[in-house]
Amino acid sequence: MSHYFETPAQAGPTHEFTATIFGRELTFTAAPGVFSGHRLDLGTSVLLREVDPPADGRVLDLGCGVGTIAVALAVASPQLQVTAVDVNDLAIELTAANAARHGVAGRLVACRPEAVPADASFDEIWSNPPIRIGKAALHELLLTWLPRLAPDGVAWLVVGKNLGGDSLQRWLTDQGFPTERVASAKGFRVLK
Repeated sequence: MSHYFETPAQAGPTHEFTATIFGRELTFTAAPGVFSGHRLDLGTSVLLREVDPPADGRVLDLGCGVGTIAVALAVASPQLQVTAVDVNDLAIELTAANAARHGVAGRLVACRPEAVPADASFDEIWSNPPIRIGKAALHELLLTWLPRLAPDGVAWLVVGKNLGGDSLQRWLTDQGFPTERVASAKGFRVLK
């Protein structure tokens, strides 16, 4: 199984990487078996460069990995409440630790998807979705979470062009979620 949906049987040694996001230098603790385990991955960097963080509201980081999106948003916007979900327990632990390191643990909850209250809704969803789990599982994942957007909510997704970014855009629109490409860089599509 892929690290996208399984907690590693044995955690490898942790290490750190630093990235400049929204004009701030942030350091993350990471580990093998957690996305993005060694550095800020290219797709996420495109998303974070192309979309400005919201000033306030409730945001969901779907598939948080080590928490780069969730922590960067919480640091950039002190009025923001962030929920970061992943099915990898090590990812949840690392996201919580990275939130604490940057002083945003009081506004960032990292948890498994089933721990999110059923009535919770979000003003924005941010994700570098786990494309490699397969099309059917990805579609199920998105159809589970996109309906939880507030009435005027927006989702920001980054998907590699060669991994189906354009077909995902069409599929989302066909499912009743009008989707537009707002940026394209380094082989990635940023979808709104």
